[in-house]
Amino acid sequence: MRGMLSFLILFFLSKKEMNGQEISQEIEKRKGDKPSPGTIYPALKNLKEEGLIKENKIGKSINYNLTNEGRKALKVAREIFCKTFMDVI
Repeated sequence: MRGMLSFLILFFLSKKEMNGQEISQEIEKRKGDKPSPGTIYPALKNLKEEGLIKENKIGKSINYNLTNEGRKALKVAREIFCKTFMDVI
């Protein structure tokens, strides 16, 4: 799993099923900057190819949620994040 974006996407999807626009809006709320579709959708594609998320098509909308592998990867990433950044606070 590469980068903070993948970590954030997995984290958001651990809370609820979301589409790309909702993920983008959530990042904007937290970071103050809205990522472009050219940033979000390639990251979603990579996470899907890695088997960490799956698509749920509802009409024209595509929602994403975590797979069991995605939950495991998030747990590991969260542990690494905490070990790395706990002293920063």
